[in-house]
Amino acid sequence: MKKLLFFFLFLSIYSYGQSIDSLYRRADSFRGKYATKFYNGLSDIKAINDTHSFWYLTQTPNGNEYFIIDADTKTVYQAFNQQKLALALTNVTNKEINPYKLPLRSLQFCKNMHSIYFYVDETKYNCKLTDYSINKDLNQTSRNESYWGGVFKENKKDKIKSPDGKKEAYIQEGNLWITDIDTKKDRKISNDGSVYEYYSSNIYWSPDSKKVVCCRYRPAETRKLLIISSSPKDQLQPKTEEYDYPKPGDALPIRRPVVHLIDENKSIEFSVPDVEQQFDLSNIRWNKNSDSFTFNFNKRGHQQYVIYSGDIATGKVRPIVDEQSPTFVYYNMLYQYWFENGNELLWVSERDGWRHIYLYDIASGKVKKQLTKGEWVVKSVIKVDETKRTLIFKACGMDKDEDPYLEKYYLLNMESGKIKSLTPENANHSVTFSTDYSFFVDNYSRVDLSPTIVVRSTEDGKVIFKPLQQPDASKAIEAGWKIPEVFSAKGRDGKTDIWGVIIRPSNFDPNKKYPVIEYIYAGPHDSHVPKSFAISHRCSELAELGFITVMIDGMGTANRSKAFHDVCWKNLKDAGFPDRISWMKAAATKYPEMDIEHVGIYGGSAGGQNTMGALLFHPEFYKVGVASCGCHDNRMDKIWWNEQWMGYPIGKEYEECSNVVNAKLLQGNLMLILGELDNNVDPSSTLQVADELIKHNKEFEFVILPGARHTLGESYGERKRRDFFVKHLLGIETPKWNK
Repeated sequence: MKKLLFFFLFLSIYSYGQSIDSLYRRADSFRGKYATKFYNGLSDIKAINDTHSFWYLTQTPNGNEYFIIDADTKTVYQAFNQQKLALALTNVTNKEINPYKLPLRSLQFCKNMHSIYFYVDETKYNCKLTDYSINKDLNQTSRNESYWGGVFKENKKDKIKSPDGKKEAYIQEGNLWITDIDTKKDRKISNDGSVYEYYSSNIYWSPDSKKVVCCRYRPAETRKLLIISSSPKDQLQPKTEEYDYPKPGDALPIRRPVVHLIDENKSIEFSVPDVEQQFDLSNIRWNKNSDSFTFNFNKRGHQQYVIYSGDIATGKVRPIVDEQSPTFVYYNMLYQYWFENGNELLWVSERDGWRHIYLYDIASGKVKKQLTKGEWVVKSVIKVDETKRTLIFKACGMDKDEDPYLEKYYLLNMESGKIKSLTPENANHSVTFSTDYSFFVDNYSRVDLSPTIVVRSTEDGKVIFKPLQQPDASKAIEAGWKIPEVFSAKGRDGKTDIWGVIIRPSNFDPNKKYPVIEYIYAGPHDSHVPKSFAISHRCSELAELGFITVMIDGMGTANRSKAFHDVCWKNLKDAGFPDRISWMKAAATKYPEMDIEHVGIYGGSAGGQNTMGALLFHPEFYKVGVASCGCHDNRMDKIWWNEQWMGYPIGKEYEECSNVVNAKLLQGNLMLILGELDNNVDPSSTLQVADELIKHNKEFEFVILPGARHTLGESYGERKRRDFFVKHLLGIETPKWNK
């Protein structure tokens, strides 16, 4: 039966006059054919300091053009003369510069808007717009970024000046020292530091310059990730690279806060509950009166997060905020804002089952008022105005008849509790505020709704003006582009709405059957299905080969209720699959052209783990998978991401969710893709999967990419992925690439 279906799929492709080579050309030409015909959208936009103006970059029929939006004059005009700038850059760089393909990065306008600053490659330039003279910026800072996973030992030699400018504090041989700037005399303040447990070089002076907080710091041995560059560009022989890479269960540094009273020759070590069980102790800050300080304490296992206050008079700590959860506190989404009055604190919590804003009384450590409430989610606090007692926040899900992931902006009066919608339209609102927050540019759209650009007042959300030049997708639609469909269906419980997107090929025929391919990324740190308009999504080109592609947010991802999110807890192998399968079955019932007897799946990183997990744990539904750079065993991956969701100490759940341990369950067709220089997910994670599959005599394909880091596969991997799906879902022969 399977061979017969493949035969009919093969015939259907060729009956429409399309060779396999033409299908690949169709996929390769997708962006050039459609994306280049979407005009006047906002590719980039920034507020210009100390003005009510914004610059933005857009694609026009000419190419890329820069414009200014002026909220005061309600006008839009060219940001600068692109021909003159291109000529000036050509002279400076000795390279021919196209005025409609300007290679500008990190563009900034000076506040009088007479000059601009930007990078070309790694060089920073400034250009005077009065005469288009260009010079290298002598004050440029390095653009080199440090490794994301680096462990900092807190043993720098920097000298930190006191607020009154009379003293400097520094660490020497593990102890705190103070220098009197006038007399040049040095004084040793602590005596109990050593090379094994030293005082941290993160030094915090009190406002009165009489006290210092710095932690006694006990370092932990840091695990190293060793990877081999087999094919370096600058030499024949391979190289090795080494990175800091703590993994779940590894020892972590311990910090103990100590206050040093400089004039009294006295030190106070504060006893912190469960100090040895810390994941992190951070964000040390003094109060205005210099009689107490606060710090954040993230208990390992992420089920408790506390803001403590250390009182100098008593030498004791007390909790101001004590956030606890039987599953996990998602600490990366926590928010705190300390009022200038020193009496109040804003805090974001999921304690009532949804992410909301709370106003705390600092003195008592009690909630004064829950400022937002309901079955919807606060995504972030944008701006607090203490004088007006208002705040701007971004939220999703407040309008019940809409997609609950659409982002909108609101103005909240903290005294009355009244919430004013600043962006009421049924759309995903991408907003850029002026630097004084008086105005904002609102670029709103949906996956299935072309963008609209308006300028609004932050006071009430009223539209100040709508630029004449609006985004236009009509030419792409005329060329044959199919607008993706937003689709929702009930999840595993038969009650919860699950949201996703359906993408059809540009030559879609409702009378044909199309295998379905899901692009998956089920990382619990966010939701991942796109919500804004775009011509090309991750799996748009793949659809052109003769597939219907989908993207879905299942349970276990963020930005819904706490219960929705908690599905991932110690259970990353779930990945929302029961919801995804239910969603696809509902979609196929409505759209019989979706052939869910032949479903493929692919993804990278957490999506790579999810992809292989689909074949291992749901082989009755998912038949073909391409997993790139997957974190296939959560014990092998970075500590902070995996302990957040899988818990600490390391339990049996880590094995139960492991693709390595469960590799023996493989039934479908699997391809593994790996960048040999992946310094995000340990490459050994994929190699251990391969080793286990070989032990169980399982058939699979393995593509390793020399010189590649954390990747879905780059151009070669993309071709291999296409071939794999064409072969196993369409059942036809792929192009002869070696001809």
